Amino acid sequence: MSSQIHAKISGPIVMIGFGSIGKGTLPLIERHFAYDKDRFVIIDPHDDGALAKKHGVRFIQQGVTRDNYRELLVPLLTEGGGQGFCVNLSVDTSSVDLMTMCREIGALYIDTVVEPWAGFYFDKNMGVEQRSNYALRETLLAARRNSPGGTTAVSTCGANPGMVSWFVKQALLDIARDTKTEIVEPKSREGWAQLMQKLGVKGVHIAERDTQRSKNPKPMDVFVNTWSVEGFVSEGMQPAELGWGTHETWMPDNGRCHTEGCGAAIYLLQPGANTRVRSWCPTPGAQYGFLVTHNESISIADYFTVRDGDKVVYRPTCHYAYHPANDAVLSLHEIFGATGKMQEKWHILDENEIVDGIDELGVLLYGHGKNAYWYGSQLSIEETRRIAPYQNATGMQVSSAVLAGMVWALENPTAGIVEADELDFRRCLEIQTPYLGPVKGYYTDWTPLTDRPGLFPEDIDTNDPWQFRNILVR
Repeated sequence: MSSQIHAKISGPIVMIGFGSIGKGTLPLIERHFAYDKDRFVIIDPHDDGALAKKHGVRFIQQGVTRDNYRELLVPLLTEGGGQGFCVNLSVDTSSVDLMTMCREIGALYIDTVVEPWAGFYFDKNMGVEQRSNYALRETLLAARRNSPGGTTAVSTCGANPGMVSWFVKQALLDIARDTKTEIVEPKSREGWAQLMQKLGVKGVHIAERDTQRSKNPKPMDVFVNTWSVEGFVSEGMQPAELGWGTHETWMPDNGRCHTEGCGAAIYLLQPGANTRVRSWCPTPGAQYGFLVTHNESISIADYFTVRDGDKVVYRPTCHYAYHPANDAVLSLHEIFGATGKMQEKWHILDENEIVDGIDELGVLLYGHGKNAYWYGSQLSIEETRRIAPYQNATGMQVSSAVLAGMVWALENPTAGIVEADELDFRRCLEIQTPYLGPVKGYYTDWTPLTDRPGLFPEDIDTNDPWQFRNILVR
């Protein structure tokens, strides 16, 4: 694997969070940036710091909280001059508060999710709408409106949200080529939205299948996953959310629209990790996935909206369709079977205990002239072990996207607050692709109406296969 230096970081680096993604990102930072090692600091309340110290990086075992974040972080990000870089890979830290502080002191910032302070996800005093990713994203958009321009803060730049937004643009260009649609590659948000509309795309699934398997069977009462258990359970307990397309003619009885904000999404009165949808990935073919809320479900639908004045004339449906590793599926069954009580123990599978498997993560664009097209990464655990340490295939897709977003931020230091959808997708994929294994596209004639058993009556729309009515498992 090449150790090309992509950019120089002139000030301190402060990494918040040293879980599975932080550990995987550390060697990529070392490999691809020039920086002052004496001013690289990692902060985490739970880790023992042994790996950080092995790499000669200062480690602070402490939580970043609403009460201490300024006092703790400002001195670290400004020490010794230059432009600091805050790499936020933690849970329970407010992304908007941290990026606002960073921009005030001229430090660059990146994260993988719009994260709130501790307590948000499980606050029973908050309404369902208030606990949504839509609501969290609106706080980000408000921060951008209140302080346009300025020092770059890259929001939601992991695998998904993040990388998948870059895949959507490449997929659109592939579909245009293969349907012989004459286009000029768009240079603006409006141009990309018009291209998606012109191609007749009705929607996008973030379609993922994780087949990584452990050498050891999952014990009872342990949540086993290939990435952050805290992160997965938190988002899984939020309401199921999806970008809501203009082609939809039906909404679930427990579906709700938002009364404020961009209006690009709806939510369901049920948790995403207990909501199933029909989807498709190249290796398994047709599969069930969980409709877990993610920022990209909203941001992609919003980004590709076509308006005539204030009127929305086109918008794609967009949502996650996630089949996690089998051990994670069993872990979810345990949680919901125990009326939502999380296991007291949890475990993240590392690269040494996974026997085989891939994380097949891509975007399924459907409803166009060639029916459906999946484009994405098919990264195996074997490939991951070969190209970088401390992570499995799932983690590598995230950490390499963080790398790409950091490079883009250093090359565009005064872009203000930006979402991954707004970054130069070609530049980001150029940086990231060496870490993604095979990156391929596949057409399929599958639809949500394909091969349904037909043994029981169903409330479906046979006139339009790509209605959410046919995708949602009821």
